[in-house]
Formats: sequence, structure tokens, C-alpha cells
Amino acid sequence: MTTNVSELIFVGVDMAKAKFDVAMDDKSTTQEMTNDQAGIAQMLKMLTPLKERVAVVLMEATGGLERALATALCAAGYSVMVANPRQARDFAKSLGYLAKTDSLDARVLSAFGRMLYGSSRRDKLLMKPTTPQQDLLVALNTRRTQLVTMRVAESNRLGGAHASQHKSIKAIITALNKQIDAIDKKIDKNLDDHMRDKLDLLKDLKGLGPVTQAVLMGSLPELGSLSNREIAKLVGVAPLNRDSGKSKGKRTTWGGRSDVRATLYMAVLSAKRFNPHIKAFYERLIAAGKPPKVALTACMHKLLAIINAVLRSGKPYREDYASTTAAT
Repeated sequence: MTTNVSELIFVGVDMAKAKFDVAMDDKSTTQEMTNDQAGIAQMLKMLTPLKERVAVVLMEATGGLERALATALCAAGYSVMVANPRQARDFAKSLGYLAKTDSLDARVLSAFGRMLYGSSRRDKLLMKPTTPQQDLLVALNTRRTQLVTMRVAESNRLGGAHASQHKSIKAIITALNKQIDAIDKKIDKNLDDHMRDKLDLLKDLKGLGPVTQAVLMGSLPELGSLSNREIAKLVGVAPLNRDSGKSKGKRTTWGGRSDVRATLYMAVLSAKRFNPHIKAFYERLIAAGKPPKVALTACMHKLLAIINAVLRSGKPYREDYASTTAAT
């Protein structure tokens, strides 16, 4: 049975740490649910009788707080979009909504979902379902980052601490090292058991270490299924035009997946030393007068394009990939 567009439901969800607000349209009263398994089950139960009419569920990217709900909705067969908060806020302002409350935001997201559903980019905006192995990788990567941050903090404290506190700080650092090593082993096992076919295609690409591999495999499931331009925009390393008024020729990057960008940045710091193609590209940009930050971002874009092209082709990395990965 075909459902008329006027009968479709566009669900807006405003996420928070402890709860989320659900709007079935941009005018009705919202419902508040707890941001845990009980709340997710409650939402799925609420949507089940309406499943044939639910066109899309739209929520903002909220530092990972939305991931459990988005994953559950995808697994249940719903179309899900995770919007950039800046875009959602700009949309709200365009409608004249200057106030900001959880209930209002949910209704605005419902209207935003309706607009995006009619967009020519709808299919590209839909969230790609992840596997349990990818979800586990994301969780392990997140915990590893937390532990490394704590280790850095403790190491920084050591230098200025009273001698009586050195033993305590060193004990914490030792414990953190053990935890990080344990997580690294779990990450390696997950990659070997479930991602080895993809990683074997990239094994000769210098600058792509275990941490970068884990983040890419977990947080960027779209790798190899999108064009180089699309994947660069998704991550947030694509230069975007800012030609307006007197501002001409400006290009900026923003948005995207911060964890992937941070990992690519660290990978490029290594690649510009040991990968001959990335090194030559970086040095050429610097020689042309580009600031180091701009040159590094361009290298991140290039490295991502190479990885994406390899996975799209299904063929192992070759040295000439760096010269054949046009931005398509």
C-alpha cells in the first residue's frame, strides 16, 4: 500500500544525556523518554503501530549520545538521519524560532526532517546501519581515548607534584597503561576477526596505523561506498566555497565527524614524514605558500581519498593510487 506524502510522519528527536524529547510533527505536544534501553524500547513500542507511515526519524549529532537510539531504530527498519547541530539551528532560525527548548527543538527537527525528506540528497543523508562489530569498535575507541586523556593528565601532574605524591601518580599511570594495553588487544582482535579483508587492501599504505584503522572501520562505515567528494564532506575535510559579497575565493572546512578528523590529523603527521606521496604533496603546498594548517587539511583530504578509492575498487593499494584518486 502506498502512503501519501501528506500522511507520512516525520519524527524529530532532541537528544540529551539523561533523556530525549520526541515530536511526531512540528505542532503537537512532545513526549519525554529516558535515554537508556527502557526509553529506547518505549519509543520503538510507540512507533510500531505507525511504522508504515514513519518516513524518517531525525535527530542531531550529540557527541555520541544519539548513537544507541539511532542504531536501534535502524535495526528496527526505520529510516534515520543524524543532522549537524549547526544546520538544525540555522534551520530553526530561518523559521523564526529564536528561543531554544528541548520540546521546541524536537518539533523543529520534525519540520527539518520533512524538508530533508523532499531533498534530492535524501538517500545520501540516511544513516548507514552499523554492525555489532562496528559498534563495539566505536565503544572501544571511545574508552581508549578517555584512558589516554587521563594518562596525559596524570603525566602532566607528575612534574609539579610534591614528592610524596609521585608514588600515587605513577601507580595510576601504570594502571592506565594496563587498561590501554587490554583495550588495544580487544581492538586488534575485532579488526582481525571482522575487518581483515578491508585492512589487507590497505596494508601497504604508509601512515595508516592501528588506531587510525580502528577509528575508520568503526566510525566511518560509508568508506568505499561513496565518492571521494562525498566521503570528504561527510568527514568534514572538504573545502567548501565561501563566495559572498566581498569575500571571494575563500574555502573552509567545517562539520563532519570529529573523531575521524582527529585521527586523520594524527595519521597525516606520520604520513607526511614516511609516505612519499603525502610528503611530496605537503612540501609542494608549503612551497606554494600555503599555511601548515591548510596543507595538513589538504593532506587529510588526500589520504582519505586514497583509502576510499582502495576500498571502492576492492584491489590492494598500489603506489600509483596517489596519482589516480581524482576527486570523483
